[in-house]
Amino acid sequence: MRRFLLIMVFVFVLCCPAFVDPAPGQSLDALRAEAEQGDATAQLNLGLMYSQGQAAQRDYAESLQWFHKAAEQGLADAQFYLGAMYNEGAGVPRDDAQAVRWWRKAAEQGNINAQYGLGVSYQQGDGVPRDFAEAVKWYRLAAKQGDAKAQYNLGMMFHQGYGVPRDDVEAAKWATYEG
Repeated sequence: MRRFLLIMVFVFVLCCPAFVDPAPGQSLDALRAEAEQGDATAQLNLGLMYSQGQAAQRDYAESLQWFHKAAEQGLADAQFYLGAMYNEGAGVPRDDAQAVRWWRKAAEQGNINAQYGLGVSYQQGDGVPRDFAEAVKWYRLAAKQGDAKAQYNLGMMFHQGYGVPRDDVEAAKWATYEG
């Protein structure tokens, strides 16, 4: 189940052109010039364009390079995408520890997708020791920002008593949470 959820997140985030328009109206050459000058947002957008096959052929290795440059500059979205690529082995050998490393950087900046990814990683023990309390922490942060998957998982953690005392009232609250 965990693998399915993360694959769906990966497919949705990296592969669906409708999810994000990285650089509306900007040519690949212009974007590359900005990215090569060190512009982190341009680097992120170029990574997205390569990962989604927009204005260029899909190229995960090229995408990984640009995400890494932007992530090193502290851009949370790039850190999330880089973690997702490590989590799925897109353009790089699969490495859950690296996924967690990058997701943590993004999650600490409030990136909702990275917070959810960390919750799953801690719940399953992927790249980190299994720690239900830590999973609850990250699910709660994402859930409070409105992430439906995190809300559901947080509700299930309360229902099952994983990382928190079992509490069906709290479980139901998260199942119907609206922010």
